[in-house]
Amino acid sequence: MVDSSRAPEPIRADDRRVQLRPVPTGVNAREPLWRDVVGDVLRRERLARGRTLKDVAEAARISMPYLSEVERGRKEASSEVLAAAAHALGLGLADLLALAQRRLTGERRAAAERPSDGSATSLAARRAAVPRRATRRDGGALLLAA
Repeated sequence: MVDSSRAPEPIRADDRRVQLRPVPTGVNAREPLWRDVVGDVLRRERLARGRTLKDVAEAARISMPYLSEVERGRKEASSEVLAAAAHALGLGLADLLALAQRRLTGERRAAAERPSDGSATSLAARRAAVPRRATRRDGGALLLAA
């Protein structure tokens, strides 16, 4: 039975929001979008080869504004467009995928090394602060000279 003597609780602003996907936490909280990663890889490769946006767009038979938007992560490019842009840069799709994967794992590694509590101490600095034993594998003492 429902108690009708109690006033209903007011609806909070947070309760009115419809959440389409779970809010990411931890390392995944800063995971970039695929289009941002691929666009950044294309731009870096183009610049590393000293090529202009116009040059690559013409070679790939893509409009220059569209290629620019792909590089900036504004457009979700089809596999055909990505292949054309990659081939114009002398890359295959596998090369583009490998470069994007390296960037993603590098970002994930960097995020894991960032402290989660907001302090300025990184994981690498915390590891370096842990004293190491001055012993050799055979159990003998290892003498260190300064």
